[in-house]
Amino acid sequence: MISASDLTMRYGKRVLFEKVNCVFKPECRYGLIGANGSGKSTFMKILTGQEEATAGEVMIEKDCSLGYLRQDHYEFDDETVLNTVFMGDKALWSIHKQLDDLYAKGDLTDEESHLCGELELAYQEADGYSMEANAAKLLNGLGISDEFYYEPLSSLTGGFKLRVLLAQVLFGDPDILLMDEPTNHLDMASIDWLVNFLSRRRGTVVLISHDRHFLNSVCTNIADLDYQSIRMFPGNYDDFMTADAMVKERAQKENKKMEKRITELKEFINRFSANASKAKQATSRQKELNRIELNEIAPSSRISPYIRFEPETPLGDRVIELEGISKAYDTTLFKNFTASITSEDKIAIIGKNGAGKTTLLRIMLGELAPDSGKAILGETVQVNDFPQDNTSLLAGDEKAIDWLTQWNPGDEGITDNELRSAMGRMLFRGDDVFKPISVLSGGERARLVIARMLLQGGNLLALDEPTNHLDLESIEAVNYALSLVETTAIFVSHDREFVRSIATRIILIEDGEIIDYPGTLDEFEDWQKRQKRQDKKERK
Repeated sequence: MISASDLTMRYGKRVLFEKVNCVFKPECRYGLIGANGSGKSTFMKILTGQEEATAGEVMIEKDCSLGYLRQDHYEFDDETVLNTVFMGDKALWSIHKQLDDLYAKGDLTDEESHLCGELELAYQEADGYSMEANAAKLLNGLGISDEFYYEPLSSLTGGFKLRVLLAQVLFGDPDILLMDEPTNHLDMASIDWLVNFLSRRRGTVVLISHDRHFLNSVCTNIADLDYQSIRMFPGNYDDFMTADAMVKERAQKENKKMEKRITELKEFINRFSANASKAKQATSRQKELNRIELNEIAPSSRISPYIRFEPETPLGDRVIELEGISKAYDTTLFKNFTASITSEDKIAIIGKNGAGKTTLLRIMLGELAPDSGKAILGETVQVNDFPQDNTSLLAGDEKAIDWLTQWNPGDEGITDNELRSAMGRMLFRGDDVFKPISVLSGGERARLVIARMLLQGGNLLALDEPTNHLDLESIEAVNYALSLVETTAIFVSHDREFVRSIATRIILIEDGEIIDYPGTLDEFEDWQKRQKRQDKKERK
C-alpha cells in the first residue's frame, strides 16, 4: 500500500495540488487522470521519490517493493537487452552478477567455493534458472524478438527501448507498480498483451494513460487530479465519466433548489420584516437564510478544444487510386496492393510497429514513391495532414502565432483576430500565442498542428498517430470532429477506442501483406476470429 498525506506541490505562485490525501490499496489498479499540465507526472514523481513535495508526505507500507517505469532511454545503453530486463529484480541481478564474476575466475579458493554454494542456493530459491525464460516472455509479449536479446540497448530505437524498460519494471514484479504512459510506442497487439498481464497482477498499480480502451480494460479505480486535488472513484474510466457527471448534476440541482429557497426567504423577509405580527417569522427565516450555503462548483482544469474540420472545396468521387504498389526496405513491407479510396471512406491503417503503416500513408499522399506500381491522387484532392513526427514542421524558434500565419491558404491573408480565434479553439489563450515553438510541450505542439489543419481547410484528412501527446479531452475532441466530417479521412492509430469509433474501413499491414476490410474494427476482428476458426478446422 502507498498513500499521500496532505501532499502539496507549488511552483512559485502556481499551485498544482494542495493537501492531497489518498490511499492506493493492494490488488487495485488506479488510473491517474487529469488535463495536461494538471500535475499527474509530478505527482507520480513525488510518489517515487524523484521529486520532493512542497509539503506533506508519502508513506509506503513496510517491506513493500516499488517499481517505476523509467523514461530514461540512455541509462542502460551499454547493457544488453536481456541484462537490462534482469536489472528489474535487483536482488536476483546481484546474485547473478556475483556468480558470473566467481565462475569467470576459474580456480576458486575454499572461501570462494563456499560463497559460490550459498549463492547457488539463493539463486535457485529465487528461481534464477528461469530468469531468462521469464524475461523472454515479457519481451516477446511486448513485440521484441529474440534476435535482439544479446544486442546492446543502444541498438534499438527509442520506442523499442521504452518497451525494454517496461519489461524491466515488470520483471521485478514489485508490490507497487507505478507507470507513466506505459502504452506509448506500443501497437495494438502489445497493448492487449499488457492489459492481460496487468489484469492478472495482485499488487498495487498506479498508471497514467490517455488511452481510453486501456483505462477501461485495466483500471479498477480512477484517481482524478482536478480542482488542485485528487478524488477517488471506483470503476474504470467510463464509470468515472458517468459518476463525475452525476456528481456535477446533483450539485447543480441542489443549488437550484437552494437558490429558489433563498429567493423565497428574501421575498418574505423584505415583505414582512417591518410587520410587527410577522417579525418573529421574518427573524426565523433570516436565520434559515444565513444557514444556507450553496455547493461550490469550482471550475475544472479540464478544457476541451473546439475542433471542426471544414473543407474549403468538396472532394470528387475519385480520391486515391493505388495500382499494384509495393515497398521494401530491409524486408518487404507490402507488395502488389491495389485499392480505390472514395470520398465516403474513413480508413484506419493498423498493424505492429515497423509494419509499414506510415510508409503506406505517405505513398497514398504522394509524398513517397513506391518501389513498383503507382498512387494516383484525384484532381480535387487537397491534403490536410497531421504528421507523426512534427520536428521538421515545427522547427525554429519563432512565436507560435507567427508560425501559424504561414499556413493560411487564402490570397487575402489572415487577420490577427482570425489567427487568435483558431489558436483559442485549440486552447492557446492570452500570451500563450506568443510562446516560442521551442518551449511548447508535446501536447501544445500537437494542438498547434491541428490549428494549422483548421486554417488549411483541405478535403483529404490524413493523420498519423494523432492521439500521441494529447490529453483525454483533446483526443475526444479530435475523435468527435472526425466522426462529424463528411470527407475522406485516413489515419494511423494504435488507440483502439479511437479506431473503433471512427473507422468505416480497416487496412491491416501484417507480415508483408495487406488486408483491406470494408467495415468497422469490431466487424473486422469478428471476421478475423471466424477466419482463424475456419483455418483451424481445415488443418484438422
